[in-house]
Amino acid sequence: MAEKAAAEKLVLHEDPVSGNCYKIRLTAALLGLDLERRSYDILKGETRTPEFLAKVNANGRIPVLQIGNRFLPESNAACFYLADDSRLIPEDRFDRADMLRWMFFEQYSHEPNIATLRFWLTYVGRQNLSEQQQSQLSAKHLAGEAALELMDRHLAGQDWFVGNAPSIADVALYPYTHVAEEGGFALGGYANVCAWLDRVGNLPGYVTME
Repeated sequence: MAEKAAAEKLVLHEDPVSGNCYKIRLTAALLGLDLERRSYDILKGETRTPEFLAKVNANGRIPVLQIGNRFLPESNAACFYLADDSRLIPEDRFDRADMLRWMFFEQYSHEPNIATLRFWLTYVGRQNLSEQQQSQLSAKHLAGEAALELMDRHLAGQDWFVGNAPSIADVALYPYTHVAEEGGFALGGYANVCAWLDRVGNLPGYVTME
């Protein structure tokens, strides 16, 4: 599929500061795939316009990977599309399922806490948070710490999240982890996570978040 994707025009509808958008760019970069980029500012409501809702994603969210004339929302689905049949997908059946497990973990346990706090504190501003958001800060921080602790324990015995090689499980978890300190998380306490971040950052084809 990675070879097929390379033959089709790929357009990423994104906000450059979003980790969910970055993971798609990182997947493409690691595989040497060309990706055209179209940027939107979610704080200005640019993904809620009638044109965007009608043509790109009726759910009003980014990222969306455009493949020719088709549109694929959801970051991890887009990463899988790009990486299918590539070295970023494990050959072993159990490892493929385990890769999905970590991608689900990223969306359900990691991103809702670590990414949300980063967005609230860095882009919205603590002083601009609603009373309801303020009340969630402590719980989200604790849940984010729990996610990082689980990751750190897992990485104590291996270099990558699945098997003996990088996969899109690593790509999915990397974006919001490597900027977690912008959400108030101290990464220095997670030595195995920090070593893993360095390994991802040294992969051939690696690109930085913008």
